[in-house]
Amino acid sequence: MSKKMPETPLLDQLESGPWPSFVTGLKRLATDEGKPYADYMKSLLGQLELSYETRKGYWKGGTVGVFGYGAGVIPRFSEVADKHPESSEFHTLRIMPAPGFFYDTKTLRDLCDIWAEHGSGLIALHGQSGDIMMQGCRTEQVQQAWDKINAMGFDMGGAGAGVRTAASCIGPARCEQACFDTLKAHRTVINDFTDDIHRPSLPYKMKFKFSGCANDCANATQRADVAVIGTWRDDMQVNQDEVKAKVAQLGRKEFINQVIRMCPSQALALNDDDSLDIDNKSCVRCMHCINVCTKALKPGKDRGIAILVGGKRTLKIGDLMGSVLVPFMKMDSDEDYERLLELAHNMLDFFAENALEHERTGEMIERIGVVNYLEGIGLELDVNMIAQPRTNSYVRTDGWDEEARKWNDRKTNAAE
Repeated sequence: MSKKMPETPLLDQLESGPWPSFVTGLKRLATDEGKPYADYMKSLLGQLELSYETRKGYWKGGTVGVFGYGAGVIPRFSEVADKHPESSEFHTLRIMPAPGFFYDTKTLRDLCDIWAEHGSGLIALHGQSGDIMMQGCRTEQVQQAWDKINAMGFDMGGAGAGVRTAASCIGPARCEQACFDTLKAHRTVINDFTDDIHRPSLPYKMKFKFSGCANDCANATQRADVAVIGTWRDDMQVNQDEVKAKVAQLGRKEFINQVIRMCPSQALALNDDDSLDIDNKSCVRCMHCINVCTKALKPGKDRGIAILVGGKRTLKIGDLMGSVLVPFMKMDSDEDYERLLELAHNMLDFFAENALEHERTGEMIERIGVVNYLEGIGLELDVNMIAQPRTNSYVRTDGWDEEARKWNDRKTNAAE
């Protein structure tokens, strides 16, 4: 006999707002009668309702894995298994996606069929880690599910204190704003770090993400220890006829409001003839004007990447955005991608040797200083290394002793 649907008055409230609710999805799986996961999800809803009543979580960790891997399965055991026995185990498999998150419909259907047979039917595309999150599986089903997913050509994603699953935007495959091949860079770097993903051996986690432009669709700047962002270093490309057409479409006042006044560095001006004047030296490549005027404006032709290091969410010293440590690097040849890979290895090796336990790269740099970090990974100091646009937080130290002597002389002369 099928398990009775639990009463969930608190969860029901989460369906009352204007936005889609995860509760609706859980209920749909729970009412899919005849499926092996239906009672599983009913029990999960009952435990979740209990958590909302008591404001406590009832999941604890443990050890669950698959043969040959030291990471990738997130164990979850229920502390209220006596009340909700069907969901007493709710493990998650992190599956590494292809660069750019490309799938065909057959692949997605096959993944759904595997998880309907061996898991809860609940899949998240994609978790904050960038993985395909196959959520909800009992211990005895984990290896069976993984064997079938692996046979499809997928690999296990990262977890624990190691290199985590990378993410990349769709890049040049479909986006005309991409300034480098995000998919190639993603594959080049991560394929070389497979062992560091599968067998965690670092002080804490390390993430690489790749975005083709400053729109940062991979959310790299905020969430990646190493964010590779597409950029350009020549003048933005302008089609003045299309600019005038956009002004005519929006109206002069609205164009000024949406484009000119929204420029963070005031690098834009609208001329009397409705053509656009750009102070390219002041442009910080934020992409806003290009997003509004896609036909009229394009990134420059001299394209490459900037590398930002240290982005993360709250841990020891609060949220950090990535700091620009490589202002520009060309990405035209295979040798350029090999150079990126070499730099990534230097960053990983330095982190492994110098970070404290449970410390991210950004926190390590805050502790030891950016000069020591740059020396450790083999980068020269550059005045364009910045923590945020138009703000230079780092000081060049060449000629320091001579400048200090001059300062002391000035103070001495003033005292006399």
